[in-house]
Amino acid sequence: MSLEARNLTLGYGGQAIIRDLSLRLPSATVTAIIGPNGCGKSTLLRGLGRLVPAETGQVLLDGTDTATLRNNAIARRLTLLPQSPIAPEGIRVGELVGRGRTPWLRPFRPPGQTDRDAVQRAMQAATVSELREARVSDLSGGQRQRVWIAMALAQDTDWLLLDEPTTFLDLRHQLDLLKLLRRLNRDHGRSIVMVLHDISLAARFADHLIAMRQGEVIAQGRPAQVITPAVLERVFGLHTSVIADPLHGSPLVLPM
Repeated sequence: MSLEARNLTLGYGGQAIIRDLSLRLPSATVTAIIGPNGCGKSTLLRGLGRLVPAETGQVLLDGTDTATLRNNAIARRLTLLPQSPIAPEGIRVGELVGRGRTPWLRPFRPPGQTDRDAVQRAMQAATVSELREARVSDLSGGQRQRVWIAMALAQDTDWLLLDEPTTFLDLRHQLDLLKLLRRLNRDHGRSIVMVLHDISLAARFADHLIAMRQGEVIAQGRPAQVITPAVLERVFGLHTSVIADPLHGSPLVLPM
């Protein structure tokens, strides 16, 4: 499974955010996209997931231009969880997570045992099983975020694109989620692409980092190649010292 942007331009209302960007994402890998606010991270992710149509260029999924694929064909191979998704009013947790199975359902047929098992596994993985009958609108921000993660997991695709998945989560649940994504990658070969704001967490949990500024990729590669004082100053305008995390060995950023 491959996912690639080729000479891609994306924007809103005629204003380009991403210009002529070419990028091949490594498969069966955890990739984190970092960069300052407004640099195009979310726009790139939405473009890869076809939520934002390409003005020029292509997004290629297994070598096929996604603009030529039906929505269902994409949804069986790629899951995109955007920032701050909105749940239908009054919907309960179990029903929302079950909607992750929509691409796999046959018309006019109820979910089967395979679908029910996928929903149960997803809810257990995201630790929301006890919330099955709760209304999504009654949950805290952190609980709602874990429910959305469960819905994304229930879709059961090879590619999982997550835009700031740790938003609203406390530190414990941030770590639990990132460990879960690592397990999905290592145990099941899932390709994970996520936008993260915490640089040190990105360096700890990702195999591949992409650093962006003003719609361009400034650096990409292994965390040790990207998380350097020179790259961070260029990307964030920030003077830093980078040391090895004494517990995990990954780059740890210390602002000066």
